Amino acid sequence: MSEPEVELTTTVNGEEIDAVVPARLHAADFLRHRLGLTGTHVGCEQGVCGMCTVIVDGAAVKSCLMLAAQLHGREVRTVESLATGDELNPLQRAFTAEHGLQCGFCTPGMLMTATALAERGEPLERAEIREEIAGVLCRCTGYEGIVRAIEGHLDGAVTGGTA
Repeated sequence: MSEPEVELTTTVNGEEIDAVVPARLHAADFLRHRLGLTGTHVGCEQGVCGMCTVIVDGAAVKSCLMLAAQLHGREVRTVESLATGDELNPLQRAFTAEHGLQCGFCTPGMLMTATALAERGEPLERAEIREEIAGVLCRCTGYEGIVRAIEGHLDGAVTGGTA
């Protein structure tokens, strides 16, 4: 017996997508395997590690906890939406400048979480930044470079700069 399928229309990184998908297909698998957006990393597949974080309708969400069908009518942004061609965006440049990445596996989740934070437009203290990124695990950096990068970016984003 085959699994039921559903039709969905969603906007991913500014492009409207029409698809027919298995009803139980996870959003992370839809993005990676159907759309080829492999920047959405899959780690634990249980919502614990945060590697699969994307932005859905302006909020950072763990795409392994959503079904692709739940993306119907919604706007999705993945890490691939941040750079323009070979030009990194200011947050990506901040991660590079502050050594906020090592192996890079958590980087897409961190970038998307920080992007959602920046878009809220609220200044955050260092402790608040740490709290906000707590849902994305990093085993390499000790978080200091990540926090500095986000802190500098948020300061620039809030004051209108390009940090």
